[in-house]
Amino acid sequence: MRRMTEPRRKRGAERTSNRGPAAIPQLPLRRVTNPYPPMAMLSADQIEAIHRASMHILENFGIEVMSPRALSLFEKAGAKVDHASMTVRIDRGMVDQALKTTRSSYTLTPRNPAHTVHLGGNTINFTLVAGPPNVHDMERGRRAGNLRDYCDLTRLAQHFNCIHMLGNQVCAPVELPANSRHLDTYFANLTLTDKSFHVSAIGRGRALDGIEMMAISQGLSLDQMRDHPGVTTIISVNSPRRFDEMMAEGLMTMAEFGQSVAVTPFTLMGAMSPVTLAGALAQQNAEALFGVVLTQLVRPGAPVMYGAFTSNVDMKSGAPAFGTPENTKANIASGQLARRYDLPYRTTPGSASNAADAQGAYETLMALWGAVLGHGNLVYHAAGWQEGGLTASFEKFIIDVEMIQHMMEFLRPIEVNEAELAVEALGAVPTGGHFFGEPHTLERYATAFYQPMLSNWQNYEAWQEAGGLDATTRATRLWKKALEDHVEPTMDIAVREALEAYVARRKEAIGQGEP
Repeated sequence: MRRMTEPRRKRGAERTSNRGPAAIPQLPLRRVTNPYPPMAMLSADQIEAIHRASMHILENFGIEVMSPRALSLFEKAGAKVDHASMTVRIDRGMVDQALKTTRSSYTLTPRNPAHTVHLGGNTINFTLVAGPPNVHDMERGRRAGNLRDYCDLTRLAQHFNCIHMLGNQVCAPVELPANSRHLDTYFANLTLTDKSFHVSAIGRGRALDGIEMMAISQGLSLDQMRDHPGVTTIISVNSPRRFDEMMAEGLMTMAEFGQSVAVTPFTLMGAMSPVTLAGALAQQNAEALFGVVLTQLVRPGAPVMYGAFTSNVDMKSGAPAFGTPENTKANIASGQLARRYDLPYRTTPGSASNAADAQGAYETLMALWGAVLGHGNLVYHAAGWQEGGLTASFEKFIIDVEMIQHMMEFLRPIEVNEAELAVEALGAVPTGGHFFGEPHTLERYATAFYQPMLSNWQNYEAWQEAGGLDATTRATRLWKKALEDHVEPTMDIAVREALEAYVARRKEAIGQGEP
């Protein structure tokens, strides 16, 4: 285990002496907040109309739940359960009762408390892309996901302060056995970073492995983890109106052990949901609330987020589209629905572009604006998403980090005070003069503006003389530089050995048929 995930770069203090003025400029680690009022795209009456439509769906159409254990929980709580069709119908009273025990905010604490993730209120967090089966960079091209690339992308997430949390498998290491590769990725997450991460909730076993390994990294018991969540998961509803058995079991396991769940319907307008935005939002809302209710039936007070992933398809081909105007509006409107229920909100930017190009940038930025204006608390897949989520891109990761940092600086409030108004400086500079040499400027020039890591502001001749590199080519240089500069967080050897032992023990058990 140690040999497979041992980084090719030196760790800890061995690298600190090599970090210097040439390090990639980036914003310092900080809790990011959105100080501006959320955008209200829908009126209060429209929100209530969507709510009523969602209640109608839950009460009259129901949700298919392919888990006998979940069916039993709903039945005991008074829901109408048709065991033959595995359909559950719940009334608005059950929804209201569940919402009384949910939390409006909570935190995820990883092994390094400096990277605590605050979910709820006006806090916004950005995560690494999750789930692609492929990986790409400009030098090696598109290839199947593998552990080496997984580890390098994880190192990039640790290196950049604006990435607050890891998603579920930044790329699938397909060379490893499918039933146990989650153990290798959890181990990489915990040793190559000290940030929180998303665990796989495909069944009870994978969810519990992630919880236990996070507990080991912090020296906590499972009972202690119940009151100190450290990981989260995304429960992807099989829209329309289906919770499969593995997702339901994963949800219930996470809730049982007090870990965070983001219930996220995958509602693509025209395919898995109505072609209209209002209809898709009503369906999304019903499916999300149903999952929220299930978490509270398992454990009242279990941390849960309102998840949204509503976009549209290309009606000419049926292919998914992301970063569209409809996707952006859905990100904003979904935030209004999350606030209607006083729940933390998970949303996503995205792009259908097959390359780290202009399309990839403008589609992602369009959806990112929707996430910010909608007051998302967890912006999932924020860095590295390419090809509609089928590929994790090294260059796209860098481009996305630049956009995230731009957004973080945009969210910094404007200061208005005597020093910032600069009236004396205005009086000292003659008409037609300039402010370059003014003391007010010289005192602030180094920190006055955001310093981009990717943008190039040279004039054309200087840019040509320097090689004429476009942004994607410069991104290649930056991810390689970041990997050179990466410093692996320290971990007590006893903790590392305990994690290795856990992985070995579970791989043996899985090999013998245990889930």
